Amino acid sequence: MTLAHKTPLTPLDDAFTPEGGKQLPAPLKSLRDIRSKAITGMALPNRRTENWKYSSRYLKLDPELAPQTQATGDADYRSVEGVYRLVIRNGVVDLDSSNLPSASGVDIRRFVDLDDVAAQSVAKKLDTTLDHGTTQLAALNTARLEDGVLIRLSADTSVDKPVYIQYVTDAGASGSNYPRVMVEAGQGSKMTLVEEYISNGDQPVLVDSVSELLLDDSANITYIRLCMDPANVRHIGATGVKVGANAKLDSHCIGFGGDLRRHDLQVRLEGQGGYARLNGIALTQDRQHYDNHTAIDHVVPNCDSDENYRCLAADRSHAIFNGRIHIHPDAQQSHADMNNKNLLLSTNAEIDTKPELEIYADDVTCAHGATVGQLDEGSLFYLTSRGIDRDTAATMLSMAFVHELVGQVPLEDIREAVNTRLTDFIEASFRRAAE
Repeated sequence: MTLAHKTPLTPLDDAFTPEGGKQLPAPLKSLRDIRSKAITGMALPNRRTENWKYSSRYLKLDPELAPQTQATGDADYRSVEGVYRLVIRNGVVDLDSSNLPSASGVDIRRFVDLDDVAAQSVAKKLDTTLDHGTTQLAALNTARLEDGVLIRLSADTSVDKPVYIQYVTDAGASGSNYPRVMVEAGQGSKMTLVEEYISNGDQPVLVDSVSELLLDDSANITYIRLCMDPANVRHIGATGVKVGANAKLDSHCIGFGGDLRRHDLQVRLEGQGGYARLNGIALTQDRQHYDNHTAIDHVVPNCDSDENYRCLAADRSHAIFNGRIHIHPDAQQSHADMNNKNLLLSTNAEIDTKPELEIYADDVTCAHGATVGQLDEGSLFYLTSRGIDRDTAATMLSMAFVHELVGQVPLEDIREAVNTRLTDFIEASFRRAAE
């Protein structure tokens, strides 16, 4: 009898669960210690782990990545006009470099500055928005918690400018950091939250980030996530959202590939009249990787969701999209639409797409679709026949492929920055292909 081959499980190295969190208030320090003990020696995902089967080969949590990344000189922050800026450097809040709102109804505090009562409230809510069966490494974030940010909006509060969080990683030496953000949006509140991930240095580092958004009834949150890290940063991120009655989430996630890129976005529509729009763009080149996993749970009746993700892959890179919509038994009159379009810029690139619908109610309107293709030769011929060189024509068509989603990002400064980065990315891809 021949035994079936099984891929051996690799345990998480003990170096990733050191003592720490000494500055945290007692309730959060206790939660950190509980998570640290729970994941000690846990098996890392491998190719037999369904939601990691395309990405486990890029997950190399070597012991040299375990130490906390440290600041090396002054950070070079991209200037952004007309926003409130909050800087998180190497997983720790940098208040000296931040510019926070002072209006009543807006409370932004570091985890280490919370009193025990507030810390106990936060500790009860942390980790409640994510399915840890599918976001295994979000638990590592809690187990390595050193600081975090609580953004709390009182009822009917509107923040007059976007809150712009810049996550800065110093990659002068190998290491890792674990930024954490929790947003509590009170009833009828409104805010635009931007997260931008950048780094300095060229050594291999790991960023394991978690953001949790709790939207009370009629709250309105626009969420923009920009993964702009260079290729040497291995980035694992998770965003969990709970949406109350008549509340609205408008999400825009844009990311560029690297040695490892993974983002899980999980949304639960828990109040009638709730709405979620999820837009996303992922781009890879060289031998880069990007894996987007999304999940929308319609838990109650009369909720709508609209999802549109697009991937571009060049050279020998690899992009993945896995989107799941789950209509629960009581979620009658749900409306859900998911669309994933993908563009291969090279015959050696790979894109894997898996849209999923899981429906347990009979009075719903749901649809999903996915396409993978290459640039249309007829369109290329049309442009080149009018005097446009082939690389420029290909860049124009590729930009048009994502322009619809970039144009829906509500902040002009971000649209311009993304368009510049997109153009550079696509032009470089076609230059390499021509060499």
